[in-house]
Amino acid sequence: MILLKLASKSLLNRRASVLLSLLTIAISVMLLLTIERVRMQAKKSFAATVSGTDLIVGARTGDIQLLLASVFRIGHMNNGVSWQSYQDISSKKGIKWALPLSLGDTHKGYAVLGTTGDYFSHFQYGKKQHLSFSAGVPFAEDNEVVLGAEVAKRLGYGLGDNIVVAHGMGKTSFHHHDDKPLVVVGILAATGTPVDKTLHVPLIAIAQLHGAQAHHEDEEQHNHNEPHAADLIGEPKQISAFLLGFDSPLYTLQVRRNINNYKGEPLMAIMPGVTLRELWGMLAMVEKLLLLFSIVVLLVSLLGMLTTLLANLSQRRRELAILRSVGAKPWHIFSLMSMESLLISLLGTSLGVALCYLLLTLAQPQLQAQAGINIDLQGISSYELKLIAVIMAAAWIVGLIPAVRAYFYSLHDGMSVKT
Repeated sequence: MILLKLASKSLLNRRASVLLSLLTIAISVMLLLTIERVRMQAKKSFAATVSGTDLIVGARTGDIQLLLASVFRIGHMNNGVSWQSYQDISSKKGIKWALPLSLGDTHKGYAVLGTTGDYFSHFQYGKKQHLSFSAGVPFAEDNEVVLGAEVAKRLGYGLGDNIVVAHGMGKTSFHHHDDKPLVVVGILAATGTPVDKTLHVPLIAIAQLHGAQAHHEDEEQHNHNEPHAADLIGEPKQISAFLLGFDSPLYTLQVRRNINNYKGEPLMAIMPGVTLRELWGMLAMVEKLLLLFSIVVLLVSLLGMLTTLLANLSQRRRELAILRSVGAKPWHIFSLMSMESLLISLLGTSLGVALCYLLLTLAQPQLQAQAGINIDLQGISSYELKLIAVIMAAAWIVGLIPAVRAYFYSLHDGMSVKT
């Protein structure tokens, strides 16, 4: 207790230099924990984008390209799937449900997805969580639209608003379907997935929009026969892709093999979980670079702390000699210096953890909106506790270097230290 009290007073007496050491450790801890938390949450959010879907089927292309286009709305599909093939495959034995997906239109940079009402019942994310509505209901007419949470929030839409979609991907629009406005009837609850950035319309609405465009260009709109309002599918020629769920997982490999060998047209089926792991494996280098960056920051901060402690040690030789003159043993001096470094590492780590949570709290809305990463502000995990323990141990070990030097100084200097 006496050494602890003496170490505390010594640190307070040198608060300017100690504060510098505290900040270097705190910043390194903050960066390391923040990067690790974002990395882990990004991986978790990535894997939770789609669940409960056994197969994703599309035109023959790369596995990752099909996954990115159909689930993440990134990129585009060069070819589609004929409606006849969709009906044929979805009627096979063992298939519990099938969800057609038609992509290609946008609204102010957000993807428009044509599908059926079953989408809101069968599509799952996270730990097999179903979509839920924060307001409104699923579409029931061909001119209705259901918005993702972010679309409604960012664009300020509410129930009953009219919107106009455009043909073209991303923020590049080639044609605005002004003659076919859609009415907002539902807003989905936030999921932290690409669903939040998507506008969902009946499958027939996609055909109507494109049909209206063609007739508009030929000035033959009045000859176009409108389908019945209750028909939300119509007779599309093709779709972008479709999702399949089975009665039993045992059907997955067999159906996948049959689809990959489908004679009607070149198709491919991917298992989303396997492809997600493959995609994340491709990003493993980014993970390693982030971890390396964190380690470099930590090493620099530890070297900075060591430099500060060694510089202060030269100024404290008379202080240590006086302690020896009043009866302090060399191991007392060593213990005092070790305790000081331990206190610095403990306080710096605590400050770093607090700064980490502050930074995550401030960055959470932007990460959610811009990257779809939902940061969980729960307590420190066991993995993070291990990281903190390693940092504290490294800081304490670094602090032993000036403690050892102080030990030998106290043996030789006595009261004759030159100033």
